[in-house]
Amino acid sequence: MKIKSKKCRICKDQFIPGNSLQIVCGWKCAIELSNQKKQKEIREWQKEKRIELMSASDWRNKLQKVFNEFIRERDRGLPCASCERPLGKKYDAGHLYSVGRFPELRFSELNCHAQCVNCNRHLHGNGAMYRKNIIKRIGEDGLEALDSQINIMKHYSIDEVKEMIQDYRHKIKLIKMCK
Repeated sequence: MKIKSKKCRICKDQFIPGNSLQIVCGWKCAIELSNQKKQKEIREWQKEKRIELMSASDWRNKLQKVFNEFIRERDRGLPCASCERPLGKKYDAGHLYSVGRFPELRFSELNCHAQCVNCNRHLHGNGAMYRKNIIKRIGEDGLEALDSQINIMKHYSIDEVKEMIQDYRHKIKLIKMCK
């Protein structure tokens, strides 16, 4: 029976293996393969430790990024919530009620909509136009529901935040599949 040559996983040279389990051509490549495996294990361990050491604030910031991505995907193709001009390639997830003044509405889908950078950042949300135009999107009932959420403080545990991150990632996937 003829022994087939193999390609070394490290240097990519062809070699004749001494047994069926041999995957590298020699001892130098075996040492390099071992070092690569060790580096991979170290990176995985560091990633696990980084996740373990994340504070509640870190998890909320991560949720904020995923939530904003969801809002951008949900509102893709719609005009700016304030000035009603078409959104360009870059736009924000702007809040009708500011996060600084109303932290309880930070992750409210009724409170957050796609806004052009000019309205959100330079005109500080363009609140008067935002409130006037938002009725077209969520209706009077939606605005009343949003207003009723004001001053109802929400304190999310880390586990709740992790679950919300998974939920919004799932929603993002569903939106992308439908478009």
